[in-house]
Amino acid sequence: MTELLKVNGLKTQFKTRSGVVHAVNGVSFSLHKGETLGIVGESGCGKSVSMMSLLRLIKCPPGRVTAGEAIFHGQDLLRMPDHELRKIRGSKISFVFQDPMTSFNPVMSVGDQVAEAWRLHTGASKKEALERALYYLEMVGIPNAKERMKNFPHEFSGGMRQRVMIAMALICEPEILIADEPTTALDVTIQAQIVELVKDLQAKLDMSVIWITHDLGIIAGLADRVNVMYGGCIVETAAVRDLYKDPRHPYTIGLLGSLPRMDEEDGHRLFSIDGIPPVLYQEPEFCPFYDRCRLSVERCRHEKPSLRSVDGSDHCAACLVNVKTGKEF
Repeated sequence: MTELLKVNGLKTQFKTRSGVVHAVNGVSFSLHKGETLGIVGESGCGKSVSMMSLLRLIKCPPGRVTAGEAIFHGQDLLRMPDHELRKIRGSKISFVFQDPMTSFNPVMSVGDQVAEAWRLHTGASKKEALERALYYLEMVGIPNAKERMKNFPHEFSGGMRQRVMIAMALICEPEILIADEPTTALDVTIQAQIVELVKDLQAKLDMSVIWITHDLGIIAGLADRVNVMYGGCIVETAAVRDLYKDPRHPYTIGLLGSLPRMDEEDGHRLFSIDGIPPVLYQEPEFCPFYDRCRLSVERCRHEKPSLRSVDGSDHCAACLVNVKTGKEF
C-alpha cells in the first residue's frame, strides 16, 4: 500500500499556571492510501491533540508543537509556511470536529457554509459552489437538500448537523479525512448511520480516514489498523483483528475487558482499570501506565518502554512485561 502520511516523534506541550503539560510525547505512525486508522484511548490521552497538531490547529499560546515531523507528499506539515498549509487544510486533509454545533457559524446558512470551502480553495463563483454544496449534501443523505440549504444550523438535528459537517469536509475531496469522535453526542442508531456513511464515502472517494474515538466497539467494524494511546504515547498498534484477538498491552487488555460481550455468559463482570490518568507536568521517562497496571515491575518506574514487535509482526506494544507469561522481556 502507498504510504500517504508519515509522522515521526511528534511532541506537543501546553503551558499552564501549574506548569508545562506534556500532552503528546513522541507519537509516530504512518497512514496508507485508502486505509482507515483508528486512534483510541480514554479522555485526556492525547488523541485529539496529536491529530490537531498535524495541521497546526493547536492555539499558540498556550499550546506548542515542540518536536517531530509529519511528512505528506514529501513536505513536512509542521514546518511549511502558513500560506502553504492553508492550501492543504480543508482541501487535501479535512477535519470533522467533535461538536458540530460549535463548529458552525450560527448566522450563516448551511448551504453557504458548505460552499465556502470550495470557493476558498478553487476560486469558484458562488453559484458553482452552491451547486457543488447541494451535490455533497445529497451525497451525505440530507433530505430535501435543495430547500434545507437555506436553513441555519440550529434548525438541524444533531445527526443532520454531523452529516453537514461531513459534507463540508468532503467538498474538496480530500485525500485524508480526520474525524474527531464524530458520533460521541449521538444516539446509537444515528451513530451506526454516520459510521456506514463514512465507509460508503471512503469507498467512493478512495480516501484515507483517521477516526479518533474512545469507543472500541465502533473501531471494530470500521478500522483497518488501530493505535491505542495512553499518557500522550502510542502504547499498542496492530491490525484491528489482531488487536481484538490478541492484545499485548495491559491498558489495551483493560479497555477490551470493559466492553460488554455477546458471547459471554450472563453475570460476567466487566473489568475496570483502577486509578486515574496521569497529568504529565514532566515528560515521562517511565511507563505512564505503571501506577495503574496490575503487571508492573520495578523497571516500569524508571524505564520508558518503546514499541516492541510481537513475534516479528506489525503488531507492536510498548510494555516491559510479557502479558502472556507475566515475565519481563
